[in-house]
Amino acid sequence: MRILITNDDGINAPGLEVMERIAAEVAGPGGEVWTVAPAFEQSGVAHAISYTHPTMIAELAPRRWVAEGSPADCVLAAVGDIMADALPDLVLSGVNRGNNAGENVLYSGTVGGAMEAALKGLPAIALSQYYGPGNSALDDPFEAAAAHGAAVVRDILAAGLAADGPYGIFYNVNFPPVRAAEVAGRRVAPQGARAGGGMQTEPHMSPSGRRFLWVRSGRQDVTAGEDSDVTAALDRYIAVTPMRCDLTAHDLLAPLAERLT
Repeated sequence: MRILITNDDGINAPGLEVMERIAAEVAGPGGEVWTVAPAFEQSGVAHAISYTHPTMIAELAPRRWVAEGSPADCVLAAVGDIMADALPDLVLSGVNRGNNAGENVLYSGTVGGAMEAALKGLPAIALSQYYGPGNSALDDPFEAAAAHGAAVVRDILAAGLAADGPYGIFYNVNFPPVRAAEVAGRRVAPQGARAGGGMQTEPHMSPSGRRFLWVRSGRQDVTAGEDSDVTAALDRYIAVTPMRCDLTAHDLLAPLAERLT
């Protein structure tokens, strides 16, 4: 199996090292793991692409590349150039430092990389590690992802649920903020929405008297409905969410048509 990995925390992120180990285990002895990751951190860029300027890429080592762009740019670089002669069988994005559950999905560059792969018709999984009191002080805060990641990826692939329409399916996986041995199991759960979640701005004055805004996230330790990805992860479960690159509110099509046509 040929696996492409990317992330949004950058080529030197510790979570990428965890993903490399996960990918190597999934690929097997005869497989290949290719890395195309951003040169610098790209957290919060979502599915952005460098549409108005070129993306510089460089080979750091065999099968290891860096791109001066977003995670989606990295996937485009791999598919359109680096691996164009033999496309990957699977794309893995992460392991992200921090959760990409609930409203964070909409901002996540990690999810954006998986989304771009799905748009190219490639199986794709985004993996993120929740941070909290149960794991943030560990020598390896990614312990849960490292211990359970390969098995989750293999089982998702074994489920064999392929895309059934023009927009590809991808998967969003969030590992709970606990030690590996404390993981309670897995839950397939929909994307939730935390009360008071989403991004907020915090103003600051510079020494020169100019006003700047820092963007910060809302609270990450609150639940988001009994069956959500957020609540599953906070309950010590690995949250697995199937997603599709289709933003249509299908449940509103008929009611809206009745009012507008």
